[in-house]
Amino acid sequence: MSAGTGVNGGRTEYDLLVIGGGINGCGVARDAAGRGYKVALVEMDDLASGTSSKSTKLIHGGLRYLESGDFRMVREALVERETLWRIAPHLIQPLRFVVPVLPSARPAWLLRLGLFLYDHLGAREKLSGASSLDLRRAPEGAPLKPYLSRAFAYSDCRVDDSRLVVLNARDAADRGADIFTRTRFLRAEPGIGGWRGILRDEVTETEWGVSARLIVNAAGPWADGILAGKAERPRLRLVRGSHIVVPKLFGHDGAYLFQTGDGRIVFAISYQRDFTLIGTTDADFSGAPDEVTVMSEEIAYLCRAANAFFARAVAPEDVVWSFAGLRPLVDDGTKAAARASRDYALDEGQADGAPFISILGGKLTAYRRVAEQVVDRAAACLGARGGAWTASAILPGGDLPGGDLDVFASDLQARYAFLRAAEARRLACAYGTLCLAFLGSARRREDLGRDFGLGLSEAEVEHLFAREWAGTSDDILWRRSKLGLWASADVPKALDAWLAAQS
Repeated sequence: MSAGTGVNGGRTEYDLLVIGGGINGCGVARDAAGRGYKVALVEMDDLASGTSSKSTKLIHGGLRYLESGDFRMVREALVERETLWRIAPHLIQPLRFVVPVLPSARPAWLLRLGLFLYDHLGAREKLSGASSLDLRRAPEGAPLKPYLSRAFAYSDCRVDDSRLVVLNARDAADRGADIFTRTRFLRAEPGIGGWRGILRDEVTETEWGVSARLIVNAAGPWADGILAGKAERPRLRLVRGSHIVVPKLFGHDGAYLFQTGDGRIVFAISYQRDFTLIGTTDADFSGAPDEVTVMSEEIAYLCRAANAFFARAVAPEDVVWSFAGLRPLVDDGTKAAARASRDYALDEGQADGAPFISILGGKLTAYRRVAEQVVDRAAACLGARGGAWTASAILPGGDLPGGDLDVFASDLQARYAFLRAAEARRLACAYGTLCLAFLGSARRREDLGRDFGLGLSEAEVEHLFAREWAGTSDDILWRRSKLGLWASADVPKALDAWLAAQS
């Protein structure tokens, strides 16, 4: 295929057109580009602006899914947990969970059995195994109500979900993929040799055409309408999951898993040093995906759930941030939203000879494996150009000396003495070794250009604009970082003015 030139200066002819800039779409783009395919990814908003930035920020197997017998899904996710920690040691860190035992909920023997299975189903290497806790003596019991005396503890991992998406996109672009953000997929028609698609730049309102031999529908909650009338519609069940963030309720850097009175579980996780993240809810959703919001009754529910366990009460007025996302689950006919499977499915088909693959459902933790399977199937259609490779390839910035985040953060502060410890840690966790490119030879804070506050320098913002597709203050303050939790109203105004001047 000869490559033409599109309105954005890129190709107009591709092997794969990936629709959706969430974790699955960016994972597919990375894998396919690394195998030598010509790839375009289109996202109508910012990367990770939908479901992929609205998760509970965990890389985990899903302890509760053992109850429903989803052993294959849990095992696969546990294996992926180890893989992702290995290839992204800057983004993913271990997290210890405390599970109080309640007389009215799952008995201690059942929890012990579940944790034994959880420890041994996957390929656990460095994480600590499950253990028992006496909450009357253990420091983890101090923030809890005194009626809680016994608990179990187990290990999983936390992640910055948005940055995981962005760095997959960055690696895809570095390997030759064209990443088009704020670009809407309008339609596609099957034709000779594949698809002819029409895209629109949402900023300039310019339309242009591309051709692709295969379309990958990774649009998440929007997947139902992508190829409507051209191919079989995905079978999705949209489930809203809401979270709240409150000032920190405990001093340690771990988390709690609480069994609620209605049989569900709620997480309370140490978050961004000063806060506690509480979630999630499960409620069926039938509106337009871009209209999903946190409902007041969900905030009240999460506050009540926390108040059943923590000694210090939480009220809706304490919430400093809330967010809701839609889980695009495979519709398996399950009655209760909380019981619907989190497993994924791949729908393959053709429309007048033009092939497509739709990704349905799935968990954040399984994205790399899902992408690998998608590209394997694409290779069967397009012709193989290389085998699976992403399980051993470090994500950008993850080449930490010895893979040790703590050592890298400490060395970073020593090298750039003007950085406070918390600033060095934030940069290490967000960028890994990539931050060295924009910190450069700076010896003073002033060497990094304008200071936007909160430790956010002009050098970092330039990097986000030039290398990570950031186009608004929300992109920077809420997805590329979580500095929005501390920002005054002046910060986004200053950022938007700076970004406008670059465009």
